Amino acid sequence: MDEQRAQEIAHSPDMKHVTHGGTPIYIQHVDEENGTARIFPVDQPEKEQSVSVNSLMEH
Repeated sequence: MDEQRAQEIAHSPDMKHVTHGGTPIYIQHVDEENGTARIFPVDQPEKEQSVSVNSLMEH
């Protein structure tokens, strides 16, 4: 996924189906300068982490 699309999803009021390593995730914030996204699994909000935007997959 590219940074622009990740940014659109993060700001969208609708929940999109996005995964990281096969796990459904929620995109909290996108850092376009570094190409990273702050994410957490949909069912585990306490497991927040920063990952490469390129590792996210929209379904």
